[in-house]
Amino acid sequence: MADFPGKVSTQTSSTEPQRSYGIPAMIDLDFIKSIPGILLLAEIIAGLLVWTLIASTSYATIPAYGWVMFVSVTLWLLSIALFVVLLLRFYQSLPSVPLPLVLMVFYVVAAVLYTTAFLADAVSVPPNWSFWQGHLGASAFFAIVVTLLYGASSFFAYLNWRGEGQNAAASTVPV
Repeated sequence: MADFPGKVSTQTSSTEPQRSYGIPAMIDLDFIKSIPGILLLAEIIAGLLVWTLIASTSYATIPAYGWVMFVSVTLWLLSIALFVVLLLRFYQSLPSVPLPLVLMVFYVVAAVLYTTAFLADAVSVPPNWSFWQGHLGASAFFAIVVTLLYGASSFFAYLNWRGEGQNAAASTVPV
């Protein structure tokens, strides 16, 4: 009889997720299609417009734009980091962190900070015609858009925190 090799693997598939460099390769594509995901992408894009429109001017002559730049760049970077965390599901490796509460606090603080940045931006637009007036006026417009987006995200984060974002009957019905 022929000898059977001693080290033969009969396993055809793995139940573990594919890993690359120790990080689970799980991308949550449903998050991008959800309302909070779309709002977060819109916040990133509109926030980018706010600070790039101001950065393309000589904003250093008006002190209020320093605050607007600080708020817009800081929240833009934090929103990108939050998007990566939610998209790649890094929050699953930290089950002790109350993610709905953290998201609600982040969005409420962001909405309040952007409200102050919008007011400083809108008040500081020069009334007389200047070369940069269009850029600064557009930055004020996009600042209020980002403020409203963060407000909407705050509302949905509040609903998620309270548990009202899902149907209670669906979670009790066995599949």
